[in-house]
Amino acid sequence: MKYTIDKNSDIVKFTLGEDNLNSMIAPDLKSEFIILRNEGVKNLILVMNEVKYVDSSGLSSILTANRLWKDHGNFILADIKHDFVNRLIEISRLDSILTIAGSVEEAEEIIKNNPVEHSEEE
Repeated sequence: MKYTIDKNSDIVKFTLGEDNLNSMIAPDLKSEFIILRNEGVKNLILVMNEVKYVDSSGLSSILTANRLWKDHGNFILADIKHDFVNRLIEISRLDSILTIAGSVEEAEEIIKNNPVEHSEEE
């Protein structure tokens, strides 16, 4: 799986460098999400500008990240460039569950406007 991680202060940008987010990629992506969450990452932006195709396994990995960051921070999908991916998210009605930003900058602004409260247990 090709990807880059940019850790900047309290925001991690995870850019998936794959055309397809499918059953071949999804298990590794889920593992990376779990590692980042266990490292204490509070805000994760999944940059999707290179992704042209997503299948049900790929959607599952995205939902896994959403679940991992629920009540712990912000998980945002950003920079979806391909209509197929947008349509699949809409058809699946995941656009009502996920936070989706048109750009990385917009995602960063959402995070700034929704700061994470640090709990004493972390």
